Amino acid sequence: MAALSAWFWNERFWLPHNVTWADLADPAPGVEYPKASHLLSALPLALGIFAVRILFERFIARPCAFLLHIHASSVHWRATPNPVLEKVFTSITKCPDWRHLDGLSKQLDWDVRKVQQWFRHRRNQDKPSVLTKFCESMWRSTFYLCIFTYGIRFLWQCPWMWDTHHCWYNYPYQVLTPGLYHYYVTELGFYWSLMFSQFTDIKRKDFPIMFIHHLATVSLISFSYANNMLRVGSLVMCVHDASDFILEAAKLANYAKYQRLCDFLFVLFAVVFFITRLVVYPLRILNTTLFESWEIIGPYPSWWLFNSLLLVLQVLHVIWSYLIAGIAYKALVRGKVSPDFETVVNTGPDLRNSGVEISSCQTSAQAIVSK
Repeated sequence: MAALSAWFWNERFWLPHNVTWADLADPAPGVEYPKASHLLSALPLALGIFAVRILFERFIARPCAFLLHIHASSVHWRATPNPVLEKVFTSITKCPDWRHLDGLSKQLDWDVRKVQQWFRHRRNQDKPSVLTKFCESMWRSTFYLCIFTYGIRFLWQCPWMWDTHHCWYNYPYQVLTPGLYHYYVTELGFYWSLMFSQFTDIKRKDFPIMFIHHLATVSLISFSYANNMLRVGSLVMCVHDASDFILEAAKLANYAKYQRLCDFLFVLFAVVFFITRLVVYPLRILNTTLFESWEIIGPYPSWWLFNSLLLVLQVLHVIWSYLIAGIAYKALVRGKVSPDFETVVNTGPDLRNSGVEISSCQTSAQAIVSK
């Protein structure tokens, strides 16, 4: 096991030339550098965030939903229990084609339309209520707003917010401040909590993709913390957090049937998304990770890895922006967000790269308003 750990954490890969883990393990008195062991504190924090979410949804989000006349809707038509069809539904397909329908019709001696109707009713049973989706989005919107506000307030006082060269001066011997530690560990704890809650949340079609996305995000936040890329990582997290809470707010307006507010918030989300992902991200983040870091510290193996991920992320930003622009244009021209608003970007904008921080296909443009 020790040999595997030594191979994985090979300092020739993770650190610049002539730097070792031992150099970072014993700083001067009063100075603290990031250590991989610090990340263990994110696990109990994730459980705490998950507990806070449960309380928030029950005692804050649900009462707000009731004030907006959003209630848990009951399913008017339930599928008649049928072991054969249930097995097909859970194991093979929820939307059988004509070949399956014809075979099931003959097997059960049912009319094809009756089989179709059974599957339609069965699918409706699994659809989450608007109340459930409202509570989930209200929690996400609140958390994203809080973490973005904290990030902006913290970074406003940091020199690397205004001059990105400071991300690399004296790297990797950069002091870990309490504010930077709390920002990073809270983001990491939140994504750990998303991994936990994904098994209890609304079951969506992109469950495997989202699970891989959360795992990639957690991994990249952890790796960027371990090799002290916290400064540029904090900028990446803040850039990506800027539009997330607006998107979730648009979902809330959609569930509450405030169409004009929903349209306005979605267009606002699109504008903020374009500015942060197509302007700030390439001109500030990519510029500093590709060019400024090359000038100050030079390339090394993990430098190539992180920058490759950041460039892939930029390609995804362009693709998501194209899809979002189409919906925003329809909202402006037609005066109403199209039905695509609820499903396009099913693997959309929050693939972030921590520090490259990488949050995937979250926001999955986080499923853009509900699924």
